[in-house]
Amino acid sequence: MGLIDIASTLAEVPTLLKLKKGMIPKGLDVKDCFGARVQGNAERYPNRPAVLFEDQAVTWSEFNAQANRYAHYMIQQGVERGDTVSVIMENRIEFLALLVGLNKIGVTAGLINTNLTGKPLTHCIKVTDSRKCIFGSEIATALNEVKSELDLEEGEDYFVMPDGGEENATNWAKDFVAGAEDVDSLNPAETAHTSLGEIALYIFTSGTTGLPKAAVLSNRRYLMSADMSAMAGYKCTEKDRLYICLPLYHGTGLMVGAGAAFTSGASMFVRRKFSASNFLKEVRENSCTCLVYIGELCRYLSNTEAKPDDHKNPLRAMMGNGLRPDVWKGFKQRFGIKRVAEFYGASEGNVAFANLMNKDCTVGMTSAEVALVEYDVDNDEIVRDAQARCVQVVPGEPGLLLGKITEDTVFEGYTDKQATEKKILRDVFLEGDAWFNSGDLMSTVDVGFSLGYPHYQFVDRVGDTFRWKSENVSTNEVGEILNGFEQIKFCNVYGVEIAGADGRAGMAAITLVDGLEVLDVVAFSQYIRAQLPAYAIPVFVRIQPEIDVTGTFKMVKGDLRKQAYNLSLFSDPVYVLLPGKTDYQRLDEDSLATIEAAQAGF
Repeated sequence: MGLIDIASTLAEVPTLLKLKKGMIPKGLDVKDCFGARVQGNAERYPNRPAVLFEDQAVTWSEFNAQANRYAHYMIQQGVERGDTVSVIMENRIEFLALLVGLNKIGVTAGLINTNLTGKPLTHCIKVTDSRKCIFGSEIATALNEVKSELDLEEGEDYFVMPDGGEENATNWAKDFVAGAEDVDSLNPAETAHTSLGEIALYIFTSGTTGLPKAAVLSNRRYLMSADMSAMAGYKCTEKDRLYICLPLYHGTGLMVGAGAAFTSGASMFVRRKFSASNFLKEVRENSCTCLVYIGELCRYLSNTEAKPDDHKNPLRAMMGNGLRPDVWKGFKQRFGIKRVAEFYGASEGNVAFANLMNKDCTVGMTSAEVALVEYDVDNDEIVRDAQARCVQVVPGEPGLLLGKITEDTVFEGYTDKQATEKKILRDVFLEGDAWFNSGDLMSTVDVGFSLGYPHYQFVDRVGDTFRWKSENVSTNEVGEILNGFEQIKFCNVYGVEIAGADGRAGMAAITLVDGLEVLDVVAFSQYIRAQLPAYAIPVFVRIQPEIDVTGTFKMVKGDLRKQAYNLSLFSDPVYVLLPGKTDYQRLDEDSLATIEAAQAGF
């Protein structure tokens, strides 16, 4: 343990003490919301920049006024406190202003992935009982195809936000920009009555089969995350600028990115989508000091051609999740970043971890009561003792992360009560206790001097879910879709690692229907592209003569995960869907060597 390590850790103490005081959960009836925080920024920093986007820039005063117009316009349209409005739009100023405006008047925004079409899109609007749907013109085609299945009235309940000043070409939706143009821009009185206990947002989980779950996010949980990010993650003030290129319908971009700006007064440079080639140029030109990231973004940047002056940029801190240990230190050094605040949490979860002491390769610590319990990975089940209680692992060993459900660490769950209950474990250590099941294996890790706080490290997803392309994929749901293909008798879906890629790629072991010897690869490829979002499509398909099952007919995944797509370990044929290809092809030694050398483009 070096003196530098001790000194750097002690330097964090004032911030941690301030954070500890600020993070004490406030009563749900306390009046506060992120709309009120934006209103405060407009009062304190009226002429400071709030958002920069493409060729546009707005100050906090202008941004707040825009949000106010949107709020008053929605009130004119009959929207009331407690209602839900579906919002489907790419990143831009209007998107953020709309969310702030809705939040000010106590209306919940259902944030829908802009890539969804068909049944998943319909489901997301219906499941939250949305009264209105506000969408970007870039989504008009997808929405037009499903609007007949929705309980919304054309010309009355749909509102289009034309993109980039273009004309409204949608005759079944009202022009939101035109409608809100001459509306009152004064702060709505309703904001003073918006409380921490009200639902701010519905953020959808990654719906593998097109049926995502709507995670409930209260104002209290949003602001606790945003305050923590600003105060102890980035340590940002109104003089900082965040670089945001993650989709704002996801929690990381919206809570850790925009949320930090809402609560600190820092400005935001917002991009529609991530671009590795434009990253450093934009960071420098726009004086961005903070970056919100996901691990895959960092890996892409690490794989670009390095230049001697990459470290000469204004970035000083970054916060996000999924940064792999093998990328971590090299990324910091190459881009000259002094502070990495990795965090762990889920939109629906009741506990979160944050690396607030700036230690390497850890998701940090938590103030919540958590437990790591023994988990049998091969049999995909929690280990219980003779009294049917869970067993805590020894320090340093991986275990299933559980978060105790208390008055201060409420599990807000989903709109679906049955789905909420499935995530709760009861009678874990004592009769009557309740814990949130994260579905993740974690372990404690030695980070040197840490003031006695244990630090944690993410190990892996367990069981029936794995993470790929920054999305959670349900093996059960993918399996149900694959079983719908007429040539498949049984399938077993699991995640496998690919060299140089984040998370785990999907792999399916399948058996063909009786009498069929060869899979129609073209027909199968067409079927799976039509049925699954890109990130949920299995990258590898292994054809087995029969599926291995346990004595209770549960499919065995342990050996399949270990063998993965290593052709030397078995004789079954394997097919692979390579990046940029539309059809699967037979995996051979040459293509296997390319994948193992991390040169396949995953």
